[in-house]
Amino acid sequence: MAKRRVMLNYPRELLSEPVIYIVSQQFNLAANILRAEVNEERGWIMLELEGRDEDIEAGITWVTSRGMRVENIAGET
Repeated sequence: MAKRRVMLNYPRELLSEPVIYIVSQQFNLAANILRAEVNEERGWIMLELEGRDEDIEAGITWVTSRGMRVENIAGET
């Protein structure tokens, strides 16, 4: 199984959507929330995704298509 750390940046209109749940269920990924900050205007979540490489890529592609910005993260949390 592969692991990848990413930062998801949410626009206001997506704050109420269960994005992490959908990604984990639809793309068969384990999503571990490492850090997060959310307010009324925007939010960000640092995740560690675990699964097959192709599932991680598909999940990230889906998240991006929803209007979120995704950044790869390396190193310590």
